[in-house]
Amino acid sequence: MWLLLTVASLISALGTTQAFFGRQNHESPEVNMNIGQMISYWGYPSEEYEVVTEDGYILEIFRIPYGKKNAENRGQRPVVFLQHGLLTSATNWIANLPNNSLGFLLADAGYDVWLGNSRGNTYARRNLYYSPNSAEFWAFSFDEMAKYDLPATIDLILKKTGQENLHYVGHSQGTTIGFIAFSTNPKLAKKIKAFYALAPVATVKYIKSPLKELTLIPTFLFKVIFGDKVFFPHHYFDNFLANELCSRELLDEICSNALFIICGFDYKNLNMSRLDVYLSHNPAGTSVQNMLHWTQAVKSGKFQAFNWGSSVQNMMHFDQPTPPFYNVTDMNVPIAVWNGGKDWLADPQDVDLLLPKLPNLIYHKEIPFYNHLDFIWAMDAPQEVYNEIVNLMGKDQK
Repeated sequence: MWLLLTVASLISALGTTQAFFGRQNHESPEVNMNIGQMISYWGYPSEEYEVVTEDGYILEIFRIPYGKKNAENRGQRPVVFLQHGLLTSATNWIANLPNNSLGFLLADAGYDVWLGNSRGNTYARRNLYYSPNSAEFWAFSFDEMAKYDLPATIDLILKKTGQENLHYVGHSQGTTIGFIAFSTNPKLAKKIKAFYALAPVATVKYIKSPLKELTLIPTFLFKVIFGDKVFFPHHYFDNFLANELCSRELLDEICSNALFIICGFDYKNLNMSRLDVYLSHNPAGTSVQNMLHWTQAVKSGKFQAFNWGSSVQNMMHFDQPTPPFYNVTDMNVPIAVWNGGKDWLADPQDVDLLLPKLPNLIYHKEIPFYNHLDFIWAMDAPQEVYNEIVNLMGKDQK
């Protein structure tokens, strides 16, 4: 985002004439659509539900009940739940063309597909008790996403579908909250057929992303700089970047580099015609506290709950003076893992530390040339990852 702001300032100074930057590429219609509209645009059925968590957050989740290739068979089908990563939303799973988006591919493969949203993003910014304008609303991190968001969402999905369990696919922070929830909540873990982890993140000891630089900011100064509410919300300026700047041919590479600056570069594997869609829906926002939690994780190198800053506050939240550690060895859910060799966030060294701790690892693949975002947007993601997910799910159904 900082690079995007710099690029925007530069372009503002130079002018945004087509003569200088080249002709504007064709704008994708999905730029100004919400998730339901994006699903319907490609001819798929779309449903929307509201999940109310135990602590009052209202999360919008979306459903593709069946695909175009099997529309005639609308009976009960196996359920798949897709959970996005940090600073993003459910749009990640449907942002490419249908033959390249995991959400659409799973629907066409015969699955009942559900797309989740974590508290604080564009589609989950309401609470029964607190206004999003209050600091109380934003007093959460991935701890609460695992403790409240996942159980409430999964329970609603199973209730609506009348099924006892589902497949869980997580990307990045979506794997983090899965690790926490399924290792600390045995009742919830029994409702998971299998866990498909893309760019898994538990510890971030070896992170290479520029986000690591946030750890240099003292905690007291962190909230002075970023406030105590939302971090990187999506707003009209991001749409301006997507529509007016990054849709121009000569700026494609600059914008794609800005998009990948925190995750690692794979310019050749990005569908540049979809760049405006990616940028018009991302970042989707999270809490400053969540980002602070990630800086704590980078500093400690441990997989641990949020440190509230004092033994008294930690006692209030955890009944102990220090934040508890999360132990993935307690998670018995069958898990398949895909990670990238050039991932700056889910660094291969951190993944190597994680894998031996997983007691029920059923599959692992490292893709040497993949970065963090390739798992959701790469042009060859179906060949490298998605087809394997579908095959593994199919074996589980037999």
